[in-house]
Amino acid sequence: MSQQTRNTAIPGPNWSDWRQRRNAGIPPAMQLWLRDTGSLTRRVIQACDKGTFRVRLLHQGWGTPLNSERRILNMRRGVVAMVRDVELLCNENPWVFARTLIPVTSLRGSARRLMQLGEKPLGAVLFSDPKVSRGSTQIAQLLPGHPLFSAACNHLDVTPASLWGRRTLFYVANDRPLLVNEIFLPGIPMEAGGC
Repeated sequence: MSQQTRNTAIPGPNWSDWRQRRNAGIPPAMQLWLRDTGSLTRRVIQACDKGTFRVRLLHQGWGTPLNSERRILNMRRGVVAMVRDVELLCNENPWVFARTLIPVTSLRGSARRLMQLGEKPLGAVLFSDPKVSRGSTQIAQLLPGHPLFSAACNHLDVTPASLWGRRTLFYVANDRPLLVNEIFLPGIPMEAGGC
């Protein structure tokens, strides 16, 4: 069975605007992580306290978006995007799996620097650039069998029953989109949302 067939055969997460969820089934401390509108990188660094924070690059290259990613980015079927998968680590423990998709049409001008991040945090670039604006954020519970759940759990010792995540559209120069998926892993501190 091809990867594309598997992607369409497995129902995706029920992504919805965080204001529509009304906290149903979301642990209270997880709500604080999901609804935060600032830089997740900065928040993870603060929660890591005196620990060692770093970004681990897992993969970067051209890839085909999942169907729901393609739709939110208004991409035609079969068009590739730059895909960057990373983990945000505190003391070498993965707290967040992040998957960023940048359509080719968004990688013009100064945005080309986004292809050169390596293990630098994307959040540091997005939240410091006045030409980048934040669009809508959606949240969902991810279950085993979905490709995004599998990618997030790929380097974990124990696979959880489910994961919570959010995805946010950002716009470079006001009109060129990129999508950031942030999946919260079991190791993330849940006391008061890690603050």
